[in-house]
Amino acid sequence: MYVIRKLGFYLVAAWAAVTLNFLIPRALPGSPVDAMLAKLALRGPVSPETRKSIELMLGADTQQSLAQQYVDYLSGLFRGDLGVSVTFFPEQVAPVIANSLPWTLWLVGLSTVITFVLGVGIGMFAGWKRGTWLDALIPSTTVLQSIPYFWLALVFVYIFAVNLGWFPISGGYDVNLVRPAFDLPFIANATYYGILPALTIVLSSIGGWLLGMRNMMVSTLSEDYVLTAEAKGLSPTRTMITYAARNAVLPSLSGFAISLGFVVSGSIVVETVFSYPGIGFTMLQAVQNNDYALMQGLFLVITLSVLGANLLVDLMYGFIDPRTRSGH
Repeated sequence: MYVIRKLGFYLVAAWAAVTLNFLIPRALPGSPVDAMLAKLALRGPVSPETRKSIELMLGADTQQSLAQQYVDYLSGLFRGDLGVSVTFFPEQVAPVIANSLPWTLWLVGLSTVITFVLGVGIGMFAGWKRGTWLDALIPSTTVLQSIPYFWLALVFVYIFAVNLGWFPISGGYDVNLVRPAFDLPFIANATYYGILPALTIVLSSIGGWLLGMRNMMVSTLSEDYVLTAEAKGLSPTRTMITYAARNAVLPSLSGFAISLGFVVSGSIVVETVFSYPGIGFTMLQAVQNNDYALMQGLFLVITLSVLGANLLVDLMYGFIDPRTRSGH
């Protein structure tokens, strides 16, 4: 019943997200047709027939009722048709997103997981060994978190790319050496190009995980079940992991679910500074070109990713903390 109840809730939330994703772009001023015509107008005057063809192509037929547009939009979603991108015309939106998504998952996804594991792991030990030298790490990491992403990224580019020449300044891979393929040379080259932006993400966000886990560990250590475990003579490692950390990590898991869901949105600032070909950089291009179809597709993928990540963590909660299954 717990799983069915959660699935029902998230299905309703997904339907609401899809509906809002349909309505919001149509409530905004302007239209994708005007954006497309702005490009075509440079080649000469546009006839009414051409405008009508563009409206049909972009799914923005003004003669259709809103209900009919909604039905066509849902049927397009089930077919995987998200429309035509103005920015990458005549490319469809779905292939554009599919080409950008692996880059973001590789960079931001891996960086987020590394940041979470390091932050929670170090925070666990800092809370368990509170008052030791590990506590000295917390102020330095929180200072890095307060520094804006773009400033830290620009500093890293200036030091490690421009002055030292250790890393490339921009791009996702060396177009002159490798071609995109799932093989070792390309993966190694893409990893090399992703080290500097990944380092920016890790250093600028690890402080929050570390501080949150450390404070939760300190609070959990005063609970009766931890004191009982220590009184039973259980090993410190078992007490720390099984009793203290297992309960202290629950709030961090909720935050991790949201972060993991937003991995799909990428890091717009970092990807822009490094000209990294991910979802964030694609989003910036869509906004600059009034590409409503691409923006709508990106928002939909991001929203569904956040919902999916939260669903997985809710199910994990039921496994980690049995009290959630009973509704207490």
